[in-house]
Amino acid sequence: MNTVPDLAGAVWRKSSYSDGGANNCVEIADGSPGAVPVRDSKSPEGPVLLFPAVAWVGFVGGVKDGRLG
Repeated sequence: MNTVPDLAGAVWRKSSYSDGGANNCVEIADGSPGAVPVRDSKSPEGPVLLFPAVAWVGFVGGVKDGRLG
């Protein structure tokens, strides 16, 4: 059974790749086993995308090593 984590008490942190810019930051919340919640920092009350943790690890790896531009 798939369940959506309760993010009411989530602690969000900005991506280190956001360069401190106020207009294009993504935030993630830790503490959701097997999943990574992601949101747009400009819209903290807006939608949250939920990625499988293994997919997120692959994405971050691709960004770090330059495979994703």
